[in-house]
Amino acid sequence: MSRSDSQTITVISHSTLFYWWPVWAIGFLMALATYLERDVMAVVPEGTKAVKSATGVLPDGSEVKGEGYIIPADQLPEGRRQVARENSKDLSSPPKDPRVHISRSKNYGVTFCIVLLMVTIITNVPLRGMWSLVMIITVILLAVIFALAGWWEWIFTQFTALDVRINLGGYLLLSTALLIAWLVTVFLWDKQTYIVFEPGQFRVCTEIGGGEQCYSTVGMTLEKRRDDLFRHIILGLGSGDLIVRTTGAQAHQFDLPNVLFVGAKKAKIEEVIRTTRVESGPAVLA
Repeated sequence: MSRSDSQTITVISHSTLFYWWPVWAIGFLMALATYLERDVMAVVPEGTKAVKSATGVLPDGSEVKGEGYIIPADQLPEGRRQVARENSKDLSSPPKDPRVHISRSKNYGVTFCIVLLMVTIITNVPLRGMWSLVMIITVILLAVIFALAGWWEWIFTQFTALDVRINLGGYLLLSTALLIAWLVTVFLWDKQTYIVFEPGQFRVCTEIGGGEQCYSTVGMTLEKRRDDLFRHIILGLGSGDLIVRTTGAQAHQFDLPNVLFVGAKKAKIEEVIRTTRVESGPAVLA
């Protein structure tokens, strides 16, 4: 790598979709847990009752006993009173075994929905500076107040009554589609908006499909903003916003939101600027 290449720093501005990685990550995790449980779902008509002891006849003619469900006779097609079938309207085809994987635990679906809602709110309602601090303090105070008042027990009781279930196909569909969109956006689409810093100058492209504009680094100032705790620190893993300002008769300001490792990149840019100034400074004769 040449010296000029080592002193070229590219800063990419990402879209807010970058912060959605927890959604597809949790979705794949829930899909894996659902698959490992090996449970399948059977769809039964309304009015079906669960019983502790039941007797049934399998398609091969063998008789089974144990826990089961009693399906109302009027919900089954004529000639098929004994067995509930997924394809009940087509009596000529053989019955199908249940094959839709779904977890017995309702916590998987509830967890996925909570993560989805939290990421949606955090990425669309940014809380900067004092508002972020106020939100954290508010959450802590409410947690303490609820604990002292004994309200947490009631809340958890109501929470356990919440039953949200997503089958394996649902997790895979949502997570795969979101992952593909995330990969295309982060590694292809977002790279069209950038600033390239070089010794003595920097090139700017702030619009997708737009041309580059070149500016001098003389008098340039950099500002890092990482004041949204939830978005920058928790979801962004140390990301932040970078603001570049130029001086002169036609001063410009360029805002680059959602820059990964913004602190390290800002330090490298400042180092390149300092090195350039020293090398281009006046010679000192002894």
